[in-house]
Amino acid sequence: PYSRKAAQLAREVHKQEKKEKLKTDKALRLSLVGEKLQWFQSHLDPSKIEYTKKEAGELIENYMCRFNAELEQIELQNSIKGRQGRQHGSRESVIKQTIEHERQLYEGYGIEIPDIMNRKHLKFFREWDGDLKKLPNIKMKKLSARDAACSHLEVTDAEAKEDLNEEELIFEGG
Repeated sequence: PYSRKAAQLAREVHKQEKKEKLKTDKALRLSLVGEKLQWFQSHLDPSKIEYTKKEAGELIENYMCRFNAELEQIELQNSIKGRQGRQHGSRESVIKQTIEHERQLYEGYGIEIPDIMNRKHLKFFREWDGDLKKLPNIKMKKLSARDAACSHLEVTDAEAKEDLNEEELIFEGG
């Protein structure tokens, strides 16, 4: 058990276990991203060719509310009298943690979504068949609550600046 051969075999086994762990971790990560993308794909408006940042923000808000019906069901089951303890407590806590994490991401530096603000990327994303192997080909973009709010403000600011410029031209010319 203390020979060099035994140590070599132990290292090989350890290396194989590490490879398997990395493989399963990556598969799990890809499946989570795949689920998110499938949700976005199923909730896209087929009549739109591209989305504004504000519309993408609304879509993200809908995405974060996707568990509301399930939470209401759990609350309803727990409110029935005569029950002891909380049924589905672990599921409820997982959902609440997920919602909280996504809310922090969205209000912080941004949540990663498919790039639906670009026509070419949106078209490619619509044609995606759900194959996880093609996931790296889908262009992703981070969008935060500030981005969604600012895009609306930028439009109004731009309109205000145009109005000011027109007033200056009229004032100078008149």
